[in-house]
Amino acid sequence: MLAGTSVAALAQTNAPGARKMSLDDCIQNALEKNLDMRIARINPPMALTDVQAAYAGYDPNLTAAGAHNYSMSGGGFNPTIGVVPATTSDQNSFRSSLGGLMPWGLNYSMQGNVANTYGNFPETANGSASFSLSQPLLKNLWIDATRFNIKVAKNRLKYTDLGLKQTIMTIVTTVEQAYYNLIYARENVTVQEKAVELAAQLVVENRKRVEFGALAILDQEQAEAQEASSRAALIAAKGTLVTQQNTVKQLITDDYAAMEPAELQPTASLTAPVRVFDRQISWSKGLTERPDLLQAKLDVERQGITLKYNYNQLFPELDVLGSYGHGAGGSDIAQYSQAFNEMAQGSRPYYSYGGQLTFPIGNTGARATYKKSKLAMEQYLLTLKKLEQTIIITIDNDIVQARSSYEQVAATRAAREYAAEALAAEQKKLDNGKSTTYTVLQMQRDLTTARGNEIQALATYNNALAQLSLDEGTTLQRLGINVEVMK
Repeated sequence: MLAGTSVAALAQTNAPGARKMSLDDCIQNALEKNLDMRIARINPPMALTDVQAAYAGYDPNLTAAGAHNYSMSGGGFNPTIGVVPATTSDQNSFRSSLGGLMPWGLNYSMQGNVANTYGNFPETANGSASFSLSQPLLKNLWIDATRFNIKVAKNRLKYTDLGLKQTIMTIVTTVEQAYYNLIYARENVTVQEKAVELAAQLVVENRKRVEFGALAILDQEQAEAQEASSRAALIAAKGTLVTQQNTVKQLITDDYAAMEPAELQPTASLTAPVRVFDRQISWSKGLTERPDLLQAKLDVERQGITLKYNYNQLFPELDVLGSYGHGAGGSDIAQYSQAFNEMAQGSRPYYSYGGQLTFPIGNTGARATYKKSKLAMEQYLLTLKKLEQTIIITIDNDIVQARSSYEQVAATRAAREYAAEALAAEQKKLDNGKSTTYTVLQMQRDLTTARGNEIQALATYNNALAQLSLDEGTTLQRLGINVEVMK
């Protein structure tokens, strides 16, 4: 007895604990731990790095270089002046430049160089400092490759933000529907348990009637067959419950192995909240708030940017050019000091200005690219229109489904009440010998079916409301979820 008690206690200790969870608990867990959610939340930061990388086109480039050059002539004999001695030349030079692109398309460059030459000749030092500018007036004026990349990257950042929102809405709706299905699965187990209880009670009563000779053995066997069938249905319902629990667990955790032993117990029950459906309002919401539709509009916007850029590339290059600088040089012992003094005084300035026109003959590639962009724009617009039509039809179907489900809730509730009353009346007839076991068994099956239909209609109605909210794009507002917080 002590050993048996210890084994029983150990079994209770190791039994998986029940974990009561509300719908809000499940949604919160999913927002924090769902793996698809965590994967999607990485997309916006990645898109932000693309924006930052696009701005790298405005980063100036600094170049610095130094070199030493040596040369030697072999000398020789010149009939006019006689022997020409060999000469050597050494030169140390340093140059640097800083250049880049401005947001309005202006290219700038600043250069500086200095050199010191010595050898058989007088030692000299010279250098210069200058800057040059190039401003496009046609091609690359209102948009160039850098501005194009920045605009597209910003567009894609918004696109990924909406993609994250769509993922959140989809996962939340899936969790919500899985939660309702879990409630249905648990209540269906209760329904099947009541069916087994009714069948078992009838078996016991029929055995007594058989013993007293008031009932045939065949009736008893029919009752026993019904009991076995009810137990089989109960086993199937329990299996469905386990499967549905696993579905919810997969949605709300990133460590299924740790949660697997727990038994999830919903704290809510299935109800049928009254909802007034307005097709026009639902359509308006769907056409203004759905993230996938807003993404489609961003695709059109991106193609507009591409079209604008490709149109600009049709123009010839007409650039205004200009430069300004100072040179300096010196000899003797002064060398560098004299050169730098001249540069500071600005005694040797130089400048230039002008223009440059580059006209591509034919420009076939740019024309073909622009034509393709226009066709792509037409395609994106048609895709957007198709999506809008799909949204309208989907919402219309959702409203029909929700209304039908709500009506089914009332109908199945009435059917369950009638079935319960009919079974009670038929049971009294059987007790008085005015009915048959077969009829009572049929009434029991009808009651079980009616109970199952009622909770199924409730689950279907709640799932339909959740789906309608998803297709309207109002899931997050309805549940009070802030996407900014999730990001």
